Amino acid sequence: MELIDDEGRLFGQVNVIDALVVLLIAAVVVAGAAFVLTDDPEPAPETDTTYATLDVGTVSPYIVDAIEEGDTHSPNDASTLRITDVHLTPQGANTRVVLRVALEGELNDQDSLIYEGAPPRLGRTLGIATDRYQINGQIRDVGDSDSLTTEQQRVLLSSRVDAGTAEDVTPGDEIRLSDRTVARVENVTTYTTNRPTRRQLLVEATLTGHRQQDRLRFGGSPVRRGQSVTLSTSEYTFNGRIEQVGGDISLGETTTRTVTLRMEDVREDFADAIEPGMVERTGDTTVARVTGVETEPSLIIATGEDGSVNVVDHPVNREVTITAELQLRETSSGLAFKGDQIRQGSTVTLDLGTATVEATAVSVER
Repeated sequence: MELIDDEGRLFGQVNVIDALVVLLIAAVVVAGAAFVLTDDPEPAPETDTTYATLDVGTVSPYIVDAIEEGDTHSPNDASTLRITDVHLTPQGANTRVVLRVALEGELNDQDSLIYEGAPPRLGRTLGIATDRYQINGQIRDVGDSDSLTTEQQRVLLSSRVDAGTAEDVTPGDEIRLSDRTVARVENVTTYTTNRPTRRQLLVEATLTGHRQQDRLRFGGSPVRRGQSVTLSTSEYTFNGRIEQVGGDISLGETTTRTVTLRMEDVREDFADAIEPGMVERTGDTTVARVTGVETEPSLIIATGEDGSVNVVDHPVNREVTITAELQLRETSSGLAFKGDQIRQGSTVTLDLGTATVEATAVSVER
């Protein structure tokens, strides 16, 4: 039997054209059914990027040296963290680390960015793990900038340190952490104290802090009067108290005032050693000059043989009144002598070379 006969029928039964039409219709039906029955592919989720400030806290130096801008961390396939800025400040024996990071994640139905399963809320703790280190930090700020807001601030610091440290702290010293300059010593003034091995140190320094919620911070604390600041170099570690922030900070601008000092129950030989003209110097600067000394016996209460009570002179002890011209510095909280506030009742120490005087301020010339 022929495949197609003279009348165009397939196997003598079906017209070839009719068969082709049937096959075409069947193909269209199958294709349409497949199109209708097949689910549409879901569109790719939208992603976005925001920036956050992470307060990592204090970190050991060997970890600090490993942290760099550009380091990345991916906790899952949908989230990525990248360090965009690093700010370091000394805090005790360690270093405080603040990071600015870029957070990339998918958007939820409310168009909120989701990083590692949750929005980047303030106070949330995020981890960063690389091939070299692993750290955690709390979110302190979220915004659009990829860098931390930093600025330099002049401050006046005061502290009592050992004599060796006082000699090491010099103008021009730079405090550096991981090749970053975070503070600089601009000026230094050193004074003696009532202890021969201790010195009163006044340091004018420039701190590089970062702004967090409109407040400048350094070493994890706000830059304001009363806060402590640690400055460390390879030669020394200096812990100072902030006495002044900004304004006209100049250790050289002083005022000379006449101050009356008094000592009680001083032995006669020591009282006789204090004379007008004696001075205390810091370098080439005279910070105190004795202009007058008055000595009188101390008074004691004695009981006579007849039982009477009498006020008599002490045979050895003396009351000493010293008038001195002191070089004082005007601060926002009042006059200061060698870094300490001076007012009526304050204790004042003078290193006069052959004698060290510790007396009470009776009056300060206004």
